[in-house]
Amino acid sequence: MTRVPAASAAGAGRGRGRGGAGPAPKASAAAGKDTGAGGAGEGSSATARSAGLWNLANILTMVRLLLVPGLVLLMFVDGGHDPAWRSLAWAAFTIAMITDLFDGEIARRRDLVTDFGKIADPIADKAIMGAALVCLSVLGDLDWWVTVVVLAREIGITLMRFWVIRHGVIPAGRGGKMKTLAQGIAVGMYILALTGPLATLRWWVMAVAVALTVLTGLDYIRQAVTLRRRGLARERRQRAAGGGG
Repeated sequence: MTRVPAASAAGAGRGRGRGGAGPAPKASAAAGKDTGAGGAGEGSSATARSAGLWNLANILTMVRLLLVPGLVLLMFVDGGHDPAWRSLAWAAFTIAMITDLFDGEIARRRDLVTDFGKIADPIADKAIMGAALVCLSVLGDLDWWVTVVVLAREIGITLMRFWVIRHGVIPAGRGGKMKTLAQGIAVGMYILALTGPLATLRWWVMAVAVALTVLTGLDYIRQAVTLRRRGLARERRQRAAGGGG
């Protein structure tokens, strides 16, 4: 979830799955209060300036950023395999994921969209998940290929947003939300020092999370390519109409 206006989709975080593509004007209209064409966009910019840095949405994002180094430290205390410390690390990770659920919604509903939030929110999202995955792989609890696949997908989707930004945005879909939920549950289970059937269960949960990560990533690529083609075709028609006039 992001609180980024459609016109700033490059900052939208969470490389979540997307539910469909459309031209820029429609995408802007769908973004609600945060964006829009003409006067709506100007109103959003004014809100971003007047909201101020120290508002509830930004504070939640800052908390999530501060939890990243805290999570890393907790993961490596006493060699990284002490159940008590791992439980504290799980608590830090869970708090970060919960703030991720609410900060964007709060920003939209209370008109607290700021330039800081546009940049910091997606960074915080990827930082907390990336830190957890890397720590687990360094400790030998999670295969490195899993970490590489997840991080490559998130970074790749972020770069692709820049590729299509001038043509419109791809709205978040149900697949992306399911992916984020599965990743959060799976990584949380790996952070905990689980044994027995729960240790086996977390493997399957992670398998589902990785599958959703790959599938939603491929779907996003498909939608991004379609959106860009439509955007380029629209621009060609506009140039042709302008030249003919």
